[in-house]
Amino acid sequence: MDQKNLDILRHSTAHLLAQATLELYPGTQLTIGPSTPEGFFYDFLPVQNFKEEDLPKLEARMHEIAQRNLPITHQEISKEEGRKLFKNNPFKMELLEAIPGDTVGLSVQGDFKDLCRGGHVANTGDIKYFKLLGISGSYWRADRNGQPLQRIHGTAFFSQEDLDAYLKRKADAEEFDHRRIGKQMDLFSFQEEGPGFVFFHPKGKAIINALIDNMRHIQRQENYQEVATPMILSDELWRRSGHYAHYKDNMYFCTIDDQNYAIKPMNCPGSILIYKNRPRSFRELPLKLSEFGLVHRHELSGVLNGLLRVRAFTQDDAHIYCTPEQIEQEILTILTIIKQVMKQFGFNEIKLALSTKPAKAMGSDELWNKAIAALKNALEKANMPYTIQEGEGAFYGPKIEVKIKDSLGREWQCGTIQVDFFQAENFDLSYIASGGAKERPVIIHQAIYGSLERFLAILLEHHKGLLPFLIAPVQIKALPITDAQQEYANAIVKQLKQAGLRAQLDESSNPLSGKIKEAQTERVPWMLVIGKKEEEQGVVTLRYHDGKQESNITIEQLIEKAKEACR
Repeated sequence: MDQKNLDILRHSTAHLLAQATLELYPGTQLTIGPSTPEGFFYDFLPVQNFKEEDLPKLEARMHEIAQRNLPITHQEISKEEGRKLFKNNPFKMELLEAIPGDTVGLSVQGDFKDLCRGGHVANTGDIKYFKLLGISGSYWRADRNGQPLQRIHGTAFFSQEDLDAYLKRKADAEEFDHRRIGKQMDLFSFQEEGPGFVFFHPKGKAIINALIDNMRHIQRQENYQEVATPMILSDELWRRSGHYAHYKDNMYFCTIDDQNYAIKPMNCPGSILIYKNRPRSFRELPLKLSEFGLVHRHELSGVLNGLLRVRAFTQDDAHIYCTPEQIEQEILTILTIIKQVMKQFGFNEIKLALSTKPAKAMGSDELWNKAIAALKNALEKANMPYTIQEGEGAFYGPKIEVKIKDSLGREWQCGTIQVDFFQAENFDLSYIASGGAKERPVIIHQAIYGSLERFLAILLEHHKGLLPFLIAPVQIKALPITDAQQEYANAIVKQLKQAGLRAQLDESSNPLSGKIKEAQTERVPWMLVIGKKEEEQGVVTLRYHDGKQESNITIEQLIEKAKEACR
């Protein structure tokens, strides 16, 4: 499918939606209506708020307009003519005045006219296969202090088959939404007392701990050292790091003893203060400081989305302080860890993207070019293909973004690797080189899971709740057939726990079929069926979640199997 032509179709469908809206709900103010990777949206300021039951009416009118076969034309008009056309729409007037030059683009279909740069199908009859998907809140210019708007979003394709396939994937995504699975498995919740803040229940916390333990194990082998930094630090620190200037609208602040503080949105400055705490020698480099740091970011209420978009989350951060000569090797090591971790969790398709200098950035072009070259060289030595994302780097350095594809065909951006020449300059960091002179270290920012909360959401949906054995909240559940086997089953569970496994005993009086059904609902990967024969022989029958069984397994064999499953 040609993405460019699909974008044109979807943008045209957004205009079709806008025309239908004006016909059904006169007085509605139009703002913008772009295509998106999933479809399209149009943001409106309605006279009265739209409701979900309005969508079928709008969709029907869109089909009606499509059948009129209205030619869609594009022309350049003078700004003065544009001002007359859109004089009653302050949003269009603001857009018009921001366009350079003396002319603006105008799209026309029948009586409908919209300010537009162009790129449309030939006529409305070309728009046949589309679906309106929902209504959400938005803000003009994505500014929470701006005008609240309503967003209607949908999708469009060139064939009914493609549309049906998309809607099927969407239905599957809704069925296996991590919020639904989280409730079924009793993993986490959100409460009115803390919108956007996660309450992890025991099983959910067990998964988070398992993710952290797994990363700690990997990092220990690569000589990372774990640190912890305060959650609240002076706002002067954030001014110095540049976060205040670039990120203050997403930060939380407080006052303590008449001093201004910020709740950290990132872990970097705290790590930098640890590095700066004493003189450093080149012999210490690369110095790899890792932190599972809880950070807080002020997200708009309208964009909060389960674990995928929260206001507090844990990052598996690491900051590597190294010499320029060590950059490539360190990035190669991180890329190896990324491949290992993603394979562990069933993500076999990894895409990498190199993000370059954004419009608002710190530092000279020379330093940026040097950093970008280091990342490119490492990617090429790792023989990992990548794409370039022009202008999408962070304000203090270029980065590699790690993208994975899930079982529903969706792409997610998770980990990042970022070279930073600038914070060492900001904070006057140095190390004593072999010749005795002071040199600036380079900082490599690394996050592989990214946000543990977000990564968990992706894992739950990718595996439809049946998580890999390594991180399953309950890895093994013992199911005694009768009460007579309770004591033997309990002894086995104790042995498994002593071996570091998350094991549980079903103490209910349910029949075996009921116990199996309950364990399957809880998505327990391994079940131990324990009857009279198993107790007499000192073994268990291992039943997997998919129904396959292995008989006469000793406890020693079971523990060895479990350890192998965790590798």
